[in-house]
Amino acid sequence: MTDNTPTLLSEHHAFGGVQRFFEHRSHEIGLPMRFSVYLPPQAATAGKRVPALLYLAGLTCNEETFAVKAGAQRMAASLGLALIAPDTSPRGAGPEGLPGAKDSWDFGIGAGFYLDATAEPWATHWRMESWIVHELLPLVAQHLPIDGQRLGIFGHSMGGHGALTLALRHPGRFLSLSAFAPICAPTQCPWGEKALRGYLGEPGDDRAQWLAHDASALMQSQTVAPYPQGILIDQGLADKFLAEQLHPEAFEAACFAAGQPLTLRRHAGYDHGYYFIQSFMADHIAHHAQTLNG
Repeated sequence: MTDNTPTLLSEHHAFGGVQRFFEHRSHEIGLPMRFSVYLPPQAATAGKRVPALLYLAGLTCNEETFAVKAGAQRMAASLGLALIAPDTSPRGAGPEGLPGAKDSWDFGIGAGFYLDATAEPWATHWRMESWIVHELLPLVAQHLPIDGQRLGIFGHSMGGHGALTLALRHPGRFLSLSAFAPICAPTQCPWGEKALRGYLGEPGDDRAQWLAHDASALMQSQTVAPYPQGILIDQGLADKFLAEQLHPEAFEAACFAAGQPLTLRRHAGYDHGYYFIQSFMADHIAHHAQTLNG
């Protein structure tokens, strides 16, 4: 596997720009991986290099989910922002007997939690953190009119967890940060404990390997605010996962302790799905644009 140049699978005009879907042969994961990119008119027509938002989706989603369901392209076009959405897990891991994506969902750890697995049988291909940070982002900046130095990151649920942790684990890589209903403290919830045990193995006495992928623990360890312009999180109060799985109050407390400005908005009546995401997507794009276009 020597050439990881993206192959264009399809292209669709939208709001003066283009929605594209790609596949490439990933060196990090060792399998073909797919991702989508929306290029606003400023990039698609005028050829200008534009800032981009990386969106990480959650369980059962793929590279198409955000593009189809989130309703983000219209505002991204008006503000001159590209949108990048990777697939959430490796597909077709084979040979027979090695878990594929469906098995990982059955295992309760689909969407990869956007980390690099160290425990078998996941360690070989489940390298989502390295794929996104070290391969995918440089790849899109190389092959598309995207400014790789002006990137924001956001996501939903497991992808919200991924957005928070990748932003905190890679200082300076992302200039802006937000999330929808993120898993904020995976070491303290059933989803997170199952995922971290599966991907990383038993936690050990100090739980350091697990805590390195816990957004609340990462924030609590900060000595200065990593995002002084603020972090935005939206959470629905009718979200059936809120009490047991998400724990936004833990991240809120960690931000307070670190002096990190946080806008955590709690919305009555809203659940965990994409109607909720659509309702507040414009606010998130505006939040990122303020920094990326500033």
